[in-house]
Amino acid sequence: MTKPRSKLLDILLTSPAGQVTQLPPPDIGAADLEPFPFLAIVGQYEMKLALILSLINPLVGGVLLIGPRGTAKTTAVRSLTDLLPTVKRSLCAYGCTETDVESYGMDGVCKDCATKFGYGEPLTIEDKVRIFELPLNARLEDVVGGINERLALEQQKVRLERGILGHADGHIIYIDEVNLLDDTITDAILDAAAQGHFAVRRGPLKMTYKARIMLIGSMNPEEGRLRPQLMDRFGLRAIVRGLDDADLRYLAYQRAVAYQHHADSFAAGYAHSTMALAEEVQQARHRLPRVTILPEARALGLALVTTLHIDSHRAEITLFEAARAHAAADERLETTPADVQAVAMLALRQRQSPSLNQFFSDQATEDEQMTAVFQQASHPRRKRKT
Repeated sequence: MTKPRSKLLDILLTSPAGQVTQLPPPDIGAADLEPFPFLAIVGQYEMKLALILSLINPLVGGVLLIGPRGTAKTTAVRSLTDLLPTVKRSLCAYGCTETDVESYGMDGVCKDCATKFGYGEPLTIEDKVRIFELPLNARLEDVVGGINERLALEQQKVRLERGILGHADGHIIYIDEVNLLDDTITDAILDAAAQGHFAVRRGPLKMTYKARIMLIGSMNPEEGRLRPQLMDRFGLRAIVRGLDDADLRYLAYQRAVAYQHHADSFAAGYAHSTMALAEEVQQARHRLPRVTILPEARALGLALVTTLHIDSHRAEITLFEAARAHAAADERLETTPADVQAVAMLALRQRQSPSLNQFFSDQATEDEQMTAVFQQASHPRRKRKT
C-alpha cells in the first residue's frame, strides 16, 4: 500500500488554487506591504522544495536559484518571511550562548556573559530566523563591520561594530544577482561561511564574531557566470524556468495583478495555508536530529557521486543532508533511496567539472610517462658481452 504524502509535501504540491475572479479596489499609498505568499507562486516545485529543505536543515549549505529574469526567484526568497522557523539568538555582541558555557565552561564566554550566567540571567532568547538582503552596492565595511564613524567623530571614541555578517549569525543572507557581486565582498562572505566566524581588525583593535550563516543567491546566467569558489558554496542549485502551460501563465498573471491591487487582502487569502506550512517546517526541523540514513540510501548516494566523477566532498554533505531534510518533511525518521533520488538533481547539478576532469586526465598521462622514466633509470639494462 502506498504511503500518503506528508502534509508539508502535500501543501507544496497542491497549494491553494486562489483563483482570482474579482479584483479588490487598488490600495493607494500603502506601505509595509505583506510579502507575496509563498504558496501563491504558480508552479516552480523544484525551487520551492529547495528553499523549504534549506529551512528545515541549514546544513544543506544554502540555495542558488538560476534562471532568467521575471521567473519569481526574488519573490520566492522574500516570501519565506512568513515560513521562517525560530532559533535561539545570542544577546551578546560576541555571540555567547548557554551552550558555550556547557561545552567550554565559563572560559568559553566573555566576562559579561559569565557574570550574567552566574546570576542566572539568560544569554539567549527565542527569535525568528531573519533574511538579510545584501545590496550589490554594499561596502566591505557594511558586510564585515568596522569602526563606528559617528561615535569616533562626535565623541572621539573608537569602537568596532558588527556588519551584516555579524548580525546575520544563525540567519539567512540573500544575495540577488550574486554573480555580479564585488570579488572582495565575495571572498569575505566565503571565508566567513566556511569558518563559521570571522575577525575584524582595525589597527590595534580586533573583534571576532560568529557567522554561522546560510546563503541564498539568485542569478541570471545571461549576465555572466558565477565564480567556481562561490558556486561550490551553495548546496542546492535550482533551475527556474518560465511556465510552459498557458493556463498556468495566465493564473500567475492574475495573482500578480491581484497582489499589486491589494497586497494585504491577497495575502490574507493564503494566511491559513501559510501558517500550516510554517508549522510543518518547524515540526520537520525538530524531527531532523532523529533522522538516520538507511544503508540502501547511502549506497545509492555514493554511487551517484562516483558515477558522475564529482571530486568535491561537499556533494555528499549536500546530498545526504538534503535527503534527511526530505525524509523529515515527509514525517519519517529514516532516509530511503527515494529521498536521495528526490534531491539528487538539486544537490549534484553543476558539480561536475569537465575542465578539471581534463586536467586530471592530462596529469595522469604525465605521471605515467614520468613513472616509466623512473623505472628505466632505476633498472638500467646491462650491456651484453661480446
